[in-house]
Amino acid sequence: MTIARDAWGEALPDWVLRLAEECAASSQNKVAGQMNRSASLVSAVLRAKYLGDMQAVEEIVRGLFFATTIRCPALGEISTATCRDWMRAAASFSNVNSERVRMYRACRTCPRMKKEASA
Repeated sequence: MTIARDAWGEALPDWVLRLAEECAASSQNKVAGQMNRSASLVSAVLRAKYLGDMQAVEEIVRGLFFATTIRCPALGEISTATCRDWMRAAASFSNVNSERVRMYRACRTCPRMKKEASA
């Protein structure tokens, strides 16, 4: 947590603090695995050096550790992290299984996916 506090200072967001707490309780590598992201991404966020979409990381952290949910037209109430994972999977078609095909179709017509694409 010290790394995050030093890097972010007074502007430390609650979700970065929570990410740091989760890393302190286990490890950056384990937390990154839960997020389906790399440990280097987690490290960069904690050090306020991440150059990617910080809003996307915030959504993943809130979905995992704050239990933030959204209403999915295909699956019902799901975490924002699960939604984001399905949107990533729906970026390209794959008929590996019927659920993947169903989610590809659902995500492609979802207003949330369209919002992400236009951002």
